[in-house]
Amino acid sequence: MKRVISLLLISACACMYCLPAFGWGQEGHRIIAKIAYDNLNRKAKKNVDAILGKQGIIYYANWADELKSDNIYPQSIKDGWHFQDFPAGLSDSIVADALIHYPTEGGNLYRVLDSLELDMEAEQISRTNMIHTLRFIVHLSGDRYCPMHMAHMDDKGGNAVKMKWFGRDTNLHTVWDTKLIESQGYSYTEYAEMLQHEYKDIKRQIEQASDEQLLVDSYHVTEAIYKYQEIWDGNTYHYIYTWRQPMERQLYIAGIRLAKLLNSIF
Repeated sequence: MKRVISLLLISACACMYCLPAFGWGQEGHRIIAKIAYDNLNRKAKKNVDAILGKQGIIYYANWADELKSDNIYPQSIKDGWHFQDFPAGLSDSIVADALIHYPTEGGNLYRVLDSLELDMEAEQISRTNMIHTLRFIVHLSGDRYCPMHMAHMDDKGGNAVKMKWFGRDTNLHTVWDTKLIESQGYSYTEYAEMLQHEYKDIKRQIEQASDEQLLVDSYHVTEAIYKYQEIWDGNTYHYIYTWRQPMERQLYIAGIRLAKLLNSIF
């Protein structure tokens, strides 16, 4: 039991790091968790509720981001647990291989998720660490499907790509963190319900897809976002019109895949 869970047991001194923006923002992670919760089988839902509390998967969906204001688990920020950035122009095979042979730079999202999942399945950890491990899994599983969490290393995952959003300064990462989602004006419950209705026809396809294929598909979305950035004329309404559905599909995929993972673990 010496993988990532050993890191979770380390008590570190209070340190401040230069923090990156986090994937999907509060509402996005709650949407993903709500979709996942609605698609858990009876046994998984019972176990998840027993560990995190009734619907705790939703209430604690942002816990891993909130740690940035505390001194516990600082390595989750310092070591880049929330992202795995890629350079542009990679082949599908190289991207897919990142799930097996973890890249040596640009974040540790896939490495950490695999380790956390193994520790959760082993059931040989204390209740406190089980709670924290599951909270990390819920959150990082959402980050895995955020296009700006597999963005380019040289612009800090889109944080250095400056934009105007209805006349206000922002950046590409923040647009995908929060602004695209907020532009629709739904609560997280309304959004989760809408997405489950809108994309129900592809649920089985998403469940049956391989992790490698979904990762490659997400990389293609990220690359398309960067290409669009080169020709975008600054019209915010057109940006929303162009990217709302791809963004929503990624949210839905994240929710369904999180449900599949938790159903498998429990």
